[in-house]
Amino acid sequence: MARSKEKTPKKPKKPGRLKQMWQVFQMTRRYDSNIVWILVLAFLIPVLISLALALLIPGSNVFTMVLWIVAGVLAGILAMLIILGRRAEKAAYSQIEGQPGAVGAVLRSSLKRGWVGSEMPVAVNGKTQDAVYRAVGRGGVVLISEGPKTRTTRMLEEEKRKIVRIGGNVGVTVISVGPDDDAVPLHKLARRLTRIKPTLTKAEVLAVNNRLNSMGTKLPIPKGVDPMKARPQRG
Repeated sequence: MARSKEKTPKKPKKPGRLKQMWQVFQMTRRYDSNIVWILVLAFLIPVLISLALALLIPGSNVFTMVLWIVAGVLAGILAMLIILGRRAEKAAYSQIEGQPGAVGAVLRSSLKRGWVGSEMPVAVNGKTQDAVYRAVGRGGVVLISEGPKTRTTRMLEEEKRKIVRIGGNVGVTVISVGPDDDAVPLHKLARRLTRIKPTLTKAEVLAVNNRLNSMGTKLPIPKGVDPMKARPQRG
């Protein structure tokens, strides 16, 4: 008897590196109309500088001029990739800025090495959806409020008292992400954490984080949103 062979569905191929970069560029261009000119300038400036050096340096021959131009082209491509990455991150987070769970998305996907954070807030206001998140790193404990300061100050003070009671002399930094003029923009949050002066060792970071996690939370709090899957808000 002939056996019917079941065809196993093929896994969809992952897009190549160039296709991924093109998709990132297309997404960024929808939210950043100046990205094309910025990338063009980022490429041309290093090329023009290298060309000028090749022409001005005495004793240059054809070979050295070619090396200078190649170096300028490579530097231009590198500058384009760096700028595209930063502008793409900003565009991605601009889609979820102001939404509940936006800070949690940053803590889940963009924390730098040496920092530990959770997409789950440690305190939340069920009526207003304002929340407080916590991150622990070499700079100590950081409490990040999501929402207007007038509504999150009380939650921050309560969480700070808990940390002082359990964490002892660990430094506590407060950062606000919200509509206030002096608030930190969502796309700059991860870099803001790295600017805090280190006060703890790696072992102390782990110990403090374990102690704070032992407090737990009594509220069923939703997870953060994914900036790469979020839909832009309608006007």
